[in-house]
Amino acid sequence: MQTNEVASESKMRRTVGDLVVAEMFLIQATIESANVIGSGLAELGKQFAKADADAERPEPIKSVIQRTRDEVVDSYTSRFNYLRKIIDGDS
Repeated sequence: MQTNEVASESKMRRTVGDLVVAEMFLIQATIESANVIGSGLAELGKQFAKADADAERPEPIKSVIQRTRDEVVDSYTSRFNYLRKIIDGDS
């Protein structure tokens, strides 16, 4: 009976540890994506300011939006994939 309790406690600790790491990754990804979104909005602001000045845009607005989207998603997917590797390595 005592062996089951130790195994159960060990599994619980590992699960809580994985949860803590996952939450840290989520916070990191959220901060990083907020920075990327801010940079993307600044770039869009520059694009619109150049459009008002009738200057040639260096990059189409659609490309700025797509690049920003890809960078935001990448911050989450890269951390999720790394977390999966960590969890799978523990098993």
